[in-house]
Amino acid sequence: MNRTILFFITLVIAIFLAACSNDNQESEQGNTNQSENTEQEQDTSSEGHGGHAGMDHSGSGEVPEGLKDAENPTFKVGSKAIINDDHMEGMNGAEATIVGAYDTTVYTISYDPTNGGERVTNHKWIIHEEIKDAGDTPYKQGDEVIVEAYHMEGMESVTAVIDSAEQTTVYMVDFTPTTGGEKVTNHKWVTESELSAK
Repeated sequence: MNRTILFFITLVIAIFLAACSNDNQESEQGNTNQSENTEQEQDTSSEGHGGHAGMDHSGSGEVPEGLKDAENPTFKVGSKAIINDDHMEGMNGAEATIVGAYDTTVYTISYDPTNGGERVTNHKWIIHEEIKDAGDTPYKQGDEVIVEAYHMEGMESVTAVIDSAEQTTVYMVDFTPTTGGEKVTNHKWVTESELSAK
């Protein structure tokens, strides 16, 4: 009699342990899948603005100190234009409303984000007035500068290398992405060559 009871108790314990083992495996598989999904979502979110994560699409409308309004911009404040570049998804072909027009030097830059992540190359755009302690003389390709802009996560106060420099009129614009989604307001920056008449 005792052997029969002992056999049943052993059987119940064995079944219980087997069930627990399966639950743990399923839980671990679930965690692994969840981790993979999170990484895929992060990879997807890194697309946009030249494949860089954390782009701050909308801005406050404030401009750096010392930035001067353009005297005779091709696209007047309040007018409409078509964006012909794709710094980020949904930008190319979008109708823009000109919010501000400024004469300055614009730069493409490369840098390692302060919050980690892959190196950002040929980021468009920062302007002369967004560089720490910028003098009157424009920087040249290869110069190292400290960026005071925060268009993207991990950008502010970063040391960057100038990839290109161009004296032009830059625009701050509002637009609705061609891919849908919320309206982008006070986007900085679009150059004159990236706009065409509506």
